[in-house]
Amino acid sequence: MAQGQNAPVIIKRKKVVGGGGHHGGAWKVAYADFVTAMMAFFLLMWLLNATTDKQRKGLADYFSPTVPVNAVSGGGDGAFGGDSMFSEDALAQSGTGADRQKPTSERQARGLVGAEQVAEQQNEGMSEAEAQMMREIEEILSGRSGETVFSEQLLRHIVTRLTDEGLIVEIFDLDDAPLFVADGTEAMPVLNDLIEVIGQAFALVRNEVAIAGHVSSRPIVLADNPVWDLSTARAHAVRRLLEATGLRQDRFERIAGYADRKPAVSMPMAPRNNRLELVLLRSDIVK
Repeated sequence: MAQGQNAPVIIKRKKVVGGGGHHGGAWKVAYADFVTAMMAFFLLMWLLNATTDKQRKGLADYFSPTVPVNAVSGGGDGAFGGDSMFSEDALAQSGTGADRQKPTSERQARGLVGAEQVAEQQNEGMSEAEAQMMREIEEILSGRSGETVFSEQLLRHIVTRLTDEGLIVEIFDLDDAPLFVADGTEAMPVLNDLIEVIGQAFALVRNEVAIAGHVSSRPIVLADNPVWDLSTARAHAVRRLLEATGLRQDRFERIAGYADRKPAVSMPMAPRNNRLELVLLRSDIVK
């Protein structure tokens, strides 16, 4: 009994190791970083091989935004030497940032967009009174004012637009209603009615007038293609009709025939390409 009571007591403790599994999990993070770095490396190699020098320069400039600014407008006292980075005297001359060919009085880009920009550019150099009169004539002839002088049948033949040259009034053939007798210069009644009203509208101002004749293409097998003579002859026929309405001869700036060289639609032989453009020229561009 005494010998059994004096026996030593042995305590066994288990050591618990933290981490994922018996190997731990730190190696997974390192491996993921390595794979990501390799993927980025091979992607960079692919990009360098797949892009041009110009594209690579553009990418470099994107990440260094001060480079294009310094190249164009560097120097001066203060930021941009007192100019905006969109100054028409700075970036405009490098082909960016401008909406006009010439600087404005304040030397800054106007920033006009859309219809506002188009209207400003069309009226640039034109007096306000002249621009307003052309807009009124356009509204009357196109029927947008609600007081059109044309019937619905006549309105189908006419399209107007205000451009940097002036007010263009385009009249054209329809499938069921041509302006001239086939392949001739004899005016149909619909053309006489159109020219009568257009002549009265043009009489409201003293601007010069230009007339351009266009015709549709003819089959290439024709030995004597009449498109040049026909387009010019029709332009002169319209000039005579305008003179009959009271328009003075000295108001005609030019009469031209363009044959079938400037079609209005993609199909060269379509009747829509038989048309005449009557241009009420801006007074500031007439020589």
